Amino acid sequence: MSAKQSTSRRAPKEVPLGGAPKKVPLGGKPAATEGILLRYRDADTPYGVTRKTASRLAKTLGLTETQVIHAALAHFARQNLPRYEADTGPLTTEQKEAIHELQPSGRMTVKESLF
Repeated sequence: MSAKQSTSRRAPKEVPLGGAPKKVPLGGKPAATEGILLRYRDADTPYGVTRKTASRLAKTLGLTETQVIHAALAHFARQNLPRYEADTGPLTTEQKEAIHELQPSGRMTVKESLF
């Protein structure tokens, strides 16, 4: 690789998120003790953005860049992570009896099948 080629390739910009813990304000929550390193991309992609895009988004939303990143991660988590525990299979006889006992008498009938 020539000297000209090595200078034309730039490393992604790195911006620390989180960082060292800060003093806890009176009545506030302690700051996170660990941070991550965010590398902005040279161009916007489906899974990364440039610093310019992050700055424009922060300005548009009236947030800091860190808040924009947190909002994006929260949105991504809501979209992709399950909101409930995985189903462990059919109900046991004990669980069915507990549900039956919780039902008001005379108002509902229990059916074992929907059909």
